[in-house]
Formats: sequence, C-alpha cells, structure tokens
Amino acid sequence: MTKPGDKVLDYNFSDRCKNLEGNAIREIFKLISQPDIISFAGGMPASQALPKDEMRVILNSLLASDIATSLLQYGATEGYVPFLKEGAKYVEKVGIKIKDLSEILAISGGQQGIDLTFKAFINKGDRILVEAPTYVAVPHIAKTYEAELIGVQSDDDGINLEDLEKMILEHNPKLLYIVPTFSNPTGRTIDVEKRKKIAEITAKHNVIVLEDNPYGELRYSGECLPSIKSFDNKGNVIYLTSFSKTISPGMRVGLAVASEKVIRKLTIGKQATDVHTTTLFQAATTEFLKQGLLKEILDKNIPLYKVKLDTMLKALAMYFPSSAKWTHPEGGLFIWVTFPKTIDVAGEIFREAINRKVAYVAGNSSFVDGSGRNCLRLNFSNATETDIMKGIKILGDLLKEKLEGVC
Repeated sequence: MTKPGDKVLDYNFSDRCKNLEGNAIREIFKLISQPDIISFAGGMPASQALPKDEMRVILNSLLASDIATSLLQYGATEGYVPFLKEGAKYVEKVGIKIKDLSEILAISGGQQGIDLTFKAFINKGDRILVEAPTYVAVPHIAKTYEAELIGVQSDDDGINLEDLEKMILEHNPKLLYIVPTFSNPTGRTIDVEKRKKIAEITAKHNVIVLEDNPYGELRYSGECLPSIKSFDNKGNVIYLTSFSKTISPGMRVGLAVASEKVIRKLTIGKQATDVHTTTLFQAATTEFLKQGLLKEILDKNIPLYKVKLDTMLKALAMYFPSSAKWTHPEGGLFIWVTFPKTIDVAGEIFREAINRKVAYVAGNSSFVDGSGRNCLRLNFSNATETDIMKGIKILGDLLKEKLEGVC
C-alpha cells in the first residue's frame, strides 16, 4: 500500500488498454448496489425468478452421482458433450439445424461469445457495424481489439436495411453485430422478412453476422421468430444464446453456433481465455433442459415479467412528460425512451436522478458516435411493482422540471 510521498510506478499499459473506459453498466453497478436506490439500470433477472430450489436439487443430485468427480475436473474446451447435444436440440426452436457437434461450442455467457468472435476475426483498424443504438458492452469489447465501430440507422422495426447496405459499401466492414429479438437497449424485434434480407445482404458482401439472442425466451406476446442464422446459406452467421436471463446469470453458461471452421477458431481462442466453461454448471443446465425445467421456470416467470412491463408502461403514461416517446416491447427486459434533443439525460439529469435515488442507463453509452444523450434505457425486471411506480414518478417529476426550465 502506497504512503504519502511514495513514488508510484508509471505503468506502461498496452495501447489497446491504456485508453479504455469501464463499461457504463458495470460502473453503475457500484451505485445500484446501494439498498435505497431504485434501479432501472441493470439487466438482471428478478431475484424471485432465480430457480434456487430446482438448482439445489439438481446440483445435489449431480454431486451425489458417479460422474461427480469428472464434473469437478478439467473439461474439454468444446464443452460437456451431453450439454452440447441438448443445446443442439434447444436451438432448433429458432430454426437452426446442427449437423454435427463440431458446429456448437459451450461459452461462459453470451458476452464471451462476442469477445471470442472479435478475437477470431478482428484486426487493428477493422470495422464493425452495429445497430444504432447497440448493446453497451460491444463498443467496450471492440476497443480492446482496436476496431472501428460504425453505427447503422435503426427504425421502429429494427435496423434500416438501406443504411445497412450503404454502410457495407462505404466502410467494407468485417462484421455486423445485432440483437434481432427484444434488442438491448430498445426492446425492438426485427421481423422475419428483414431477417431474411440481413442474411442475404451480408452473404452477398461477405460480412460476418454475429447474432446475439439472450432474451428470445422472454416473450410476453406474439410468436417465436426464426433466427437470422436459420436463413444462413453461406456460413457467415454466428449465433449466440445464453441461459443467463432464463436460469442464472451467475452460472455463466451459453452456446455459440457456427460453421465447423469458425467454431474451431473460437475454441482455440477460448483455450487461452478460461480453458473451458464450468462443467458442473453445463451439467446442471443439461438437466434443466432434459427434465423440462426450463419450460416450467419460463411458464412461471413470464407472467411475472409481463406484469412488471405493463406496470412500467402504465407508469410512463401517467408520469412522464408528453414529449417523451418509448418502445412497447413484446418481450425482453428493456424499454427505450426518447426525449426532445434539447434534453440531456446523460448529464445533470442523470446525476440528479441518482441524488433522488433512481438509476437508469443514459442512451449515449449505446451510440458509437456519442449521440443519444436525449435517450435512456429502463429495465423493469428487477424492481418491484411498487418501486416501478415510485421510481418512474420520481423520474417523471424530475424530467418535467427540466423541460419547464428549457421552455
């Protein structure tokens, strides 16, 4: 521990890390851990939605079984074979047909899949297209690989196809990152025809698509849609899914699906990162899938989240200024709110909201060009209905005060 007057070493950090800033949401977790803060900032499942009783039974059974020792030992980087087999069945619901287990990889949460893909494909200066706005962790990860991010315009039904092709032609990107179902941060969903077109456009221009689907199971209305990967005829789409939002984020278990060649490169990259995803939790997830427990959990939790979503939409209509506009998602965990451009919810308003004990994520962290300061992301899954009404009223009162000041 340094003392006053001690000379501190001038650390010579790598170029890729010296200018990195923390992920906006991870940084805000320091604030929202305070018990008196009403948080609409994180993307966490509701505490009461976590299947602790089911997990206790499954883990006890696994640790009492003949394979307990092997589950606690090192495992194959590719994944625990029973988990990969169940995972191959699991992705069939979004139209993905896996011919061989060499096309699927166990990953330590969906975010590792993003990191491994960038590690496999991105060189310094390569360009990555992202929907504007995009998941806040993606710019953070891309910067570690010294990539340049380009935002693609987004419409009410997701990414704008004309702008997508325009950006491809102008910037010759190596990769497109997209969350087509209940997008983080907007909650929007891309329809089937657009998904087909995305597959066609990117295949034509030899652009890799990284399709991220962590929220697809959390559908409160409408029908399940086929993945972009299901329309992949060229092998340019990598599909990621995770059990963080449906079973447990603490387990860090997910899946990557791609061509055999791509999975092999992701596997090599993973060997240098964490060797393998925790085998015990892969086995636990396998049992959730085999025993139909995931469906039981979703049948219980989807109505819970639907009530929270409806409560927040009702509160927004009651308390937010009339100039505010927001999305009405069919699923997922987020609502995206847009204000007139004269309102900066990333600056003074954000700081005042924290002072009034309410947290959200300002929209500028989701735009690669730093715009979106008039937007914010609200999460409804981890607050009680009472706190949703209370917190949205506090924010609404604050915003109305600021709007009156602007006028």
